Amino acid sequence: MDFDIEYDFDEAEADDEREPEDDTELSADERRARSFPRLAPGRRVGRKFADTWWGNAWIESMERTALDPEQLRKGRRYAFAGQVGPITVSPGRISAGVHDGDQYTPHDTVVRVGTLAAAEWDRLLDRVAAKAGHIAALLDRDMPHDLVQTADDAGVRLLPGYGDLDPECDCPSWDHPCRHAAALAYQAAWLLDRDPFVLLLMRGRGEAELMADLRRRNARRSVATDAADEAAGTPAEQAYAAPPAALPAPPGPVTGEPLALAPLLAGHEAAGLDAEALGTLAADAAHRARDLLAVTGSGPASSPPGATQAGPLAPEPDAWCDAVRLAARMPRSASAGRLGEASGRAADLPRAVKAWDYAGAAGVDVVDAVFSPPRELVARSTEALREAGGVDGAAPEVKNWRNRWTVGRDAQVRYGRDGRWYPFRRRAGQWWPAGPPGPDPADALLDLPKD
Repeated sequence: MDFDIEYDFDEAEADDEREPEDDTELSADERRARSFPRLAPGRRVGRKFADTWWGNAWIESMERTALDPEQLRKGRRYAFAGQVGPITVSPGRISAGVHDGDQYTPHDTVVRVGTLAAAEWDRLLDRVAAKAGHIAALLDRDMPHDLVQTADDAGVRLLPGYGDLDPECDCPSWDHPCRHAAALAYQAAWLLDRDPFVLLLMRGRGEAELMADLRRRNARRSVATDAADEAAGTPAEQAYAAPPAALPAPPGPVTGEPLALAPLLAGHEAAGLDAEALGTLAADAAHRARDLLAVTGSGPASSPPGATQAGPLAPEPDAWCDAVRLAARMPRSASAGRLGEASGRAADLPRAVKAWDYAGAAGVDVVDAVFSPPRELVARSTEALREAGGVDGAAPEVKNWRNRWTVGRDAQVRYGRDGRWYPFRRRAGQWWPAGPPGPDPADALLDLPKD
């Protein structure tokens, strides 16, 4: 964690009924609010403010609309100093009293958030109910990226975007946000870190209501499935009574030894036959088959150590990425050199293999990708890299070109299409991948290993 903070309360005691200020804005079933005790002063340890990606997405939405960076810096100090009182979260708003260090009476501060319409909730919950993994993730207080993608596919923006947060405060400042509203928004990110249902409540639905709605949708789905089975002419009892089809036993774990076929081919001379390459292709086919079994649920119930974990199946790679993937399995083989020659990019293959080792296909893409990120991201990232102070403690010049930031002479950070930051080092006049990607440009720079 990036900060130490006291956060200990009974969740059942934290909920209370609060009437909204404007009954015309919220329906009767959206009037349940949650109150959280004041967060004691904390101490920042790392560079990141929030722990989770969705907590940082909340902060980014607020910071992108800020007119004065100084108010943000003061807001961060207020948040860490515990100058925000108990926070109340309700549909469409979060509120708290925020006081200055030399002032006893707090300022009434509110950050308003747009709620989802009933039709948007219907589309979102239909998609969530169809995937048990989404429900399990939420109950584990996690918000996976594919849940947000599911919302996007349903035409629903779950995380607040540019301009979605509207701060209000009774202080005399005209800043947007003022330091008090910024402090409230920063502490709200900590609440989101620990419970994504806080975000869903801001968007208009509480946890109990959401789970009840999802259970109703699952029940309707089960009834519809049974009706479809019956209409097809096969009663469920008969289908379950039928003996299961015989399936082959799932394969064991792939050990990654590409030359398993070589001893079997010894002594069998065949023109053009490369035992090493054939063994590599066989091992690669076994890896991909096991990945497919894990994704479709046909594999073993518990994967052995080293086996591929279940998850979405990666899309088919293009010819270059496929050549890099195969070359990474046999880096010291003559076949790897032939792969480079066949791809027409033999000189680029060693760097691409290095990128694959760090981040797979996304890492290979960053080696060549050149595109223009949003201007707001460019400005924030350039400032963050300057504040990082350089790799060796100095303060070198930071130059930006498209999605690449060069720091000093020999360090570079690149922004990938996947939203992650990739460190590079200059070696013999070329930029080489130098480490795994990270969620923050300054972290990627600071984690860059020294030569």
